[in-house]
Amino acid sequence: MSDYHFVYKDVEGTSTQWDDIQTKLGNRPAKPAPHKPPAWSPAEDERDQVKNKEWMSTKTVEELEDLADDPDLDDDRFMEEYRKKRMQELTEKTRKARFGSVVSITGSDFIREVSQAPPDVWVVVHLYKDGNPNSELLGQCLDDLATKYTGTKFVKIVSTDCIKDYPDFNLPTLLVYNNTNVKATLVGLQHYGGRRCTPEDVAFKLVSIGPVLLGPNDDDREAVTERVRRDFLEKIVSKLEQKEADSDDD
Repeated sequence: MSDYHFVYKDVEGTSTQWDDIQTKLGNRPAKPAPHKPPAWSPAEDERDQVKNKEWMSTKTVEELEDLADDPDLDDDRFMEEYRKKRMQELTEKTRKARFGSVVSITGSDFIREVSQAPPDVWVVVHLYKDGNPNSELLGQCLDDLATKYTGTKFVKIVSTDCIKDYPDFNLPTLLVYNNTNVKATLVGLQHYGGRRCTPEDVAFKLVSIGPVLLGPNDDDREAVTERVRRDFLEKIVSKLEQKEADSDDD
């Protein structure tokens, strides 16, 4: 005949009266308090969130791309349009952040940095040489423009590194690129008023080529172009008025 042994186990942490007496007498340690798991609360599932403009505004470009397959957006034309618009805003912001200064490049960088720039990016290339006075003058103007028009890409390259045996008497030279094409080649300082050229003079010449310049918060290049032209004309008028005033004083 088999013996059956039963072991009874109470709920973990439960203390009987006998246990309490033995604990008071010091014969055994007190039992630990019963474990209480934290109260259950359903995890916030993104599928349960309300998909509105505020929710979508927290997403990155990559997350917005993934939302293209979200079935909850298929029947909401407004939200799908907003998603596309938000992606454009984030992409534009990221693109603008890449610029803001004149970047020095080498011949091996030219195709990647200039010829293969995105179609919506205008690139201004300064061919220069250290110690060339005219190059230094134009370089100062471009440094000023690069910090102001951060939506435009400004680069500089030693002339002979770009074009072998390029003559120094052609310096400085500006090449203006857009969508893989050369839009203009400007040789010398005469395009900007000679040795007295200012950033405003250079900006005016650039916008005469096309919508080259774009500021950090401007989405309309044509508006920037008109503003550059207006500022340039105001500068000319101011110079003429000052010249007339000086003549009257004489």
